[in-house]
Amino acid sequence: MSQSTDATLAPGAAGAEAVDPERRRLLVATCIAGGAASGAVAWPFLASMQPSDRARALGAPVEADISALEPGQQMIVEWQGKPVWIVRRTKEMLATLTQDTAQLADPNSKRSEQPTAAQNEYRSLKPEYLVVVGICTHLGCSPTARFAPNDPSMGPNWPGGFLCPCHGSKFDLAGRVFANMPAPDNLPVPNYKYLSDTKLLIGDETKGA
Repeated sequence: MSQSTDATLAPGAAGAEAVDPERRRLLVATCIAGGAASGAVAWPFLASMQPSDRARALGAPVEADISALEPGQQMIVEWQGKPVWIVRRTKEMLATLTQDTAQLADPNSKRSEQPTAAQNEYRSLKPEYLVVVGICTHLGCSPTARFAPNDPSMGPNWPGGFLCPCHGSKFDLAGRVFANMPAPDNLPVPNYKYLSDTKLLIGDETKGA
């Protein structure tokens, strides 16, 4: 009668004590589970090398390439689930910012939200580029661009800016709200910095160029 061969011998050690089959299966199962756990740990680590959609929604910085943005144009990027406008202002646009201050509710942005370095008449780190969160400070609607000066639909002496279609709040080309509007404050300016002449990092708290 043949003898059972369930016993396992250590390689190269003939005559060594047999390992209990149940213990062997337990060891194999433990190794497999351990390998799977290692993989589960490794994948989130690798995935964390790039910001996920969830991380962006929670506030991870977002990079914006402005190399194709022409003077007078606007682009929109998403950060924290909100639209961020980047407007490349022309010299004519910039000139209006010193002419409309008497019509504004908070011309010096004293009660409005912006980084310290952007608390100026341009509300930006560089005069040419405006970076603001495109959400009205009244009830959270998103205004639309009305860049053309003297637009007849915007009333007399319109310098160019933005109009909130929900309740009619108007903002100039620095995101400053006009007086006697439903919106109480200027459009917020997020923290941002320049990575280069053509790239911005929006939502970054560290100091940059």
